[in-house]
Amino acid sequence: QSQLVESGGGLVQPGGSLRLSCTTPGFSLSFYGIGWFRQAPGKEREGIICISSDDGTTYSRDSVKGRFTISRDNAKNTVYLEMNSLELGDTGVYHCAARGPCLKNILMWTYDYWGQGIQVTVSS
Repeated sequence: QSQLVESGGGLVQPGGSLRLSCTTPGFSLSFYGIGWFRQAPGKEREGIICISSDDGTTYSRDSVKGRFTISRDNAKNTVYLEMNSLELGDTGVYHCAARGPCLKNILMWTYDYWGQGIQVTVSS
């Protein structure tokens, strides 16, 4: 069931940046762990980065470490994914998900609420 809304996707050149946003009118995201997942063409959806609900601990996949950052703005009930130094391999549909644990392994089945996803295309 999709209850979250992503925005900010689009087409960007390699080396460029994008910021994705995730929000919902239905509940406060501040109470929950939030994860971002990516589904590349022809591949399974994978967890790439998450932020915990309590102390703001984050974990990220090795392939995005140092390039992607996750953050919260509780006043706006929004979670952001800042993506820098984008590579061709970052192309895919990005989904945010809520009410899941933020652990080293970011697993789809541990998250309850999902957005429909937004396309990010990295191309020259």
